[in-house]
Amino acid sequence: MLTSPDGERPIKREWVHRAPTAVHIGAEDLPFVDIGGGNLLRVLQVFPSDNIWITENVFQAGFESPMHMHTGSVWGHTFSGSWKYLESDFVNRAGSFLFEPASSVHTLQILENDTRVRWHIHGANLNLDAEGGIASIVFGKARLDTYWQLCEEQGHGRPAVMVL
Repeated sequence: MLTSPDGERPIKREWVHRAPTAVHIGAEDLPFVDIGGGNLLRVLQVFPSDNIWITENVFQAGFESPMHMHTGSVWGHTFSGSWKYLESDFVNRAGSFLFEPASSVHTLQILENDTRVRWHIHGANLNLDAEGGIASIVFGKARLDTYWQLCEEQGHGRPAVMVL
């Protein structure tokens, strides 16, 4: 008999069978869209209620983001190419994994063409102006809306991004 983690309560087997199945997203199910300069974006998943969003980018050398701060933690996995933060000495290369704690401030700089990074973001991006004030705020839902708009403009329709 299955029991709860504390071993106190039985778990009815029908509850186990009602659990949702895994969700599969194939490599071609979610297209990359051009965000300018040959830099690409795709949105894999957005949980608006928790403000969690997972995106993937392919950047070209010379791309630089605005200086920004995250309101929550961010995890980045680099698949190809290299990038760094202007404010740091380390370089992220293929296979690198990066954790950014909430409130870290940095400016993304891409060093090589076709630098591919997947981001798991919790919270918002606060893009900062030269004085450190908030110039704009990007939430997961806003990034998704931009992605869908670019998909439609670039002939991809509206792909089935996982939204929970």
